[in-house]
Amino acid sequence: MISARAIWSDSERYVGDASSHHALVMDTAADKTANSPMELVLIGLCGCTASDVVGILRKKREAFTSFEVRAEAERATRYPAVYTKIKLTYRVGGKVSRKAVEDAVGLSKEKYCSVSAMLEKTATITTEIELVDP
Repeated sequence: MISARAIWSDSERYVGDASSHHALVMDTAADKTANSPMELVLIGLCGCTASDVVGILRKKREAFTSFEVRAEAERATRYPAVYTKIKLTYRVGGKVSRKAVEDAVGLSKEKYCSVSAMLEKTATITTEIELVDP
């Protein structure tokens, strides 16, 4: 079982922690001093799929030297303002096969990434792959 909590700190700031015993600050004010909860959801998506793709590329023995996932998202105009569109851009450096990266991204989206599976209930998630030389 995983547990999490948020404790009001001051103003519109909260300190969150979870079963792993790591804490982070969240801010819901207009002038943010930390990430908002919805930004953290996108960061979680990037981390989840990055972990999948890096693991798969390692198993395929692909010689990547850098890896980044960026997310751009749109939210519904009414409450609850869920994500409705998310574009993930995978930027991979090194001597890698485009097919290997495409396969890894596909496996992450279709099989492994729990965060993606949850977000796909409300959002259309598209992907783009950018291969860059080392």
